[in-house]
Formats: sequence, C-alpha cells, structure tokens
Amino acid sequence: MYGSSPNSMTANGSDSKKQRLDESPPSRVLHIRKLPNEVSETEVIALGLPFGKVTNILMLKGKNQAFLELGTEEAAVTMVNYYTAVTPQVRNTPVFIQYSNHKELKTDSALNQRAQAVLQAVSAVQDGSSPSSDPGVLDLTPPPSPVLRIIIDNMFYPVTLDVLQQIFSKFGTVMKIITFTKNNQFQALLQFSDPVNAQQAKLSLDGQNIYNSCCTLRIDFSKLVNVNVKYNNDKSRDYTRPDLPTGDGESTNKDHSLLGVYGDVQRVKILYNKKDSALIQLSDGNQAQLAMSHLNGQKVFGKVMRVTLSKHQTVALPREGLDDQLLTKDFSGSPLHRFKKPGSKNFQNIFPPSATLHLSNIRDGVGEDDLRLLFSNSGGTVKAFKFFQDRKMALIQMSSVEEGIQALMDLHNYDMGGNHHLKVSFSKSTI
Repeated sequence: MYGSSPNSMTANGSDSKKQRLDESPPSRVLHIRKLPNEVSETEVIALGLPFGKVTNILMLKGKNQAFLELGTEEAAVTMVNYYTAVTPQVRNTPVFIQYSNHKELKTDSALNQRAQAVLQAVSAVQDGSSPSSDPGVLDLTPPPSPVLRIIIDNMFYPVTLDVLQQIFSKFGTVMKIITFTKNNQFQALLQFSDPVNAQQAKLSLDGQNIYNSCCTLRIDFSKLVNVNVKYNNDKSRDYTRPDLPTGDGESTNKDHSLLGVYGDVQRVKILYNKKDSALIQLSDGNQAQLAMSHLNGQKVFGKVMRVTLSKHQTVALPREGLDDQLLTKDFSGSPLHRFKKPGSKNFQNIFPPSATLHLSNIRDGVGEDDLRLLFSNSGGTVKAFKFFQDRKMALIQMSSVEEGIQALMDLHNYDMGGNHHLKVSFSKSTI
C-alpha cells in the first residue's frame, strides 16, 4: 500500500464529449468515469450515500468506470447538482459523474456477488435492521466525524506521521495528525476536511496492512470532531498551520484564554521592542486586580510570569496599516468573554490556577477516554478524571498547576461539534 499513488487524472473528458454527456436527461442511474485503479464497491457507493438509498451498482473495473443506481430520480438529480459545484473525488482523484442513458440497472447477480453483498449491507443499515453480509462493509451510515482513530497492530516496522499522511491523503485532504502511544500500541488521530473522506478511507483501509504481512490498520471514527495540534514536528502536524512551532518552549499562542478566567479581555498589545512583555486591557480595574493577584508568579510556557498594574489606562489601537507584525489585537467582540452578563455564575467560580480543571458543555457521546486523550495531547499527563452525574460536566486533574494552565489555554472553547464548545475553568475541588 505504502508508496503507491493513483495516476493523475482530470475530472472531465474532452469538451465535445462533455457536451454530448450533459444533454442526457435525468435518470436515477448515474455513470461514473475515471475511477482510480483497484477502487472498491464501498468507495463508489459512499459517493451516493449522502443523497439517498443506493439500490444497485455495476463495476466496470477494466474501464475504470461504474454505474450507480439510486432509489429515486430526485436523489440522483441532487447528487449530480452537488457534484457539479464540488468536484467528486475518490482516493483524492477527481472523477466524472453524469446521468446514464439507462433508466434502471439490470445486473447478473451471479457475476456481481460482491457488489450485491455490499448493497445488502447498505440497505440493511439504511432501513435500520441488522446487516447480515460482509462484516467489512457495515459502517455505511452517514459519517459521524471527519476524525479517525487509528491503531497499528503487528508493528514490526516503524510507521511515521508522513507514512500515514501519504496513505490517507489518497482519500481526501488530510488537515491534522497526532500520533501517540497508548497501552503499548502506536495510535493516531487523523482529521480530514470532510467526514465523507474519512468514511471512504475507513471503508477501504480498515484491516489492511501498510507493509507486507505487518503493520495492520485498525480504524474507527473518533468521538472528537476536531484535533487540537500545538506543534508541527514528528509526532503531530497541522497542515493548515505551517507557522506552528516545533515545540521546546516555543509558542505562537497569543490567545487571551488565561486572562479571560479573571475578566473580559478587551485589548492585547505585545511590546515592539520587548516581545516577552505585553499590555492587557480588561473591562475594569477589579478584573485587572483579580488577574494580577491570581497570575503573578505562575509558570507559563516554562517561564515565571510577572503581572503588575500598568500606568496606561487603555491600550491604543495602531493606525490602519502600521501594525505589520500584528502585535496589537482588539478582543472586545470575543465570544470567550465569561463576565458579560450581570450576575453570571462565572463570578462565583473564580479560583486560583490549579492542576484540577472543571469541564462543562461536554457533548453527548464523548467519554472519559476521549477527554483524557484530548487533554494528554495538550502536552500534559492526566492523573485523574471524574464525570458529574449528568455527564455534561467533569473534573480532570493534570500533574501540575503549570499543566493545568496550559490545558486551559489550549482547550477552553474547543469545538466538540454539534454546536458544543468545551468550557474549561480552574477548580477548587480535587479528585
């Protein structure tokens, strides 16, 4: 598997051929061309799943083509219209989809046994019953997440982050990867730009060997919908953020999450000639006093932070075009403000930095293992965890106050999907 790459192909045929094809009237049977070599039935079916029931399929592997029959003409029209605006891809290769001249697909089931087994499983899943066919094609429900959790079994040869990126990028744009070891197994979280790409990769790669007879991929969807990457190095990579540091105490994090625990940050200015210093403007003097008393002397990014009251009453914004290093930022409209509402409960939950953090707004279905993994990947060690009874809140204990501070900065307002953003604050409790 590793090292092979699909031939480079274009999405459309010649102009004259395209013009003839576009004149075909709508049909619930679609003709798919320019498929990559060795494509599976499940990958082709996955193209149609978001639009409705898939009722038949015919693979023409020698011609790199397939016919896909949907349950209704309306579903087929929706699919063609969608893929007119968004180029359809299989294994990161553009393919061409058009209406077929056939109104229905008649196939010889004896010659098409594999495809019929796949369709039987798809139909069972879509109808809500229990599939009884090939266990390798049972996960054909709409993909729940763009993030895959990958475990490597029989790892006799090293598997690197770059190897994973090369293998999985055949199915779509890989945005982020984190690798780690858990229970003496090499594991990874890999985030695609689109859940459909994650589904196609899972269907095709689960159970496959990276190298001959070893390094077997075990793939499942993660409950997390977003991977939090801090550093670009040999263990983690955010391909959308080439500016991220490699680690070792570096940071490009100019977030205001930490000071936001004690007040609503309005503006931040990093000093031009002294970039280890900054001016922070909060909503009022009481908030500034709280932030100073709780944060002065705390360790952040391995250094002791000194916080004092400034002689300046406000942070002035630079004139337009004069802040080419982006050292000043206005946060007055930030969604992270905790104290906007008079009488908010947040006023009663202001505590000093601690190793134990209070988590709230946890999405349904996210479990202890998912949260432990999320916080471990922020660079710390999770010592203890405890859900509250409703499982929408929890306590998590890091190994030090410094790790607690770092985890709060990294993960407060973390996007959990389903319009849930994780809320993180310091806790006075212990586990």
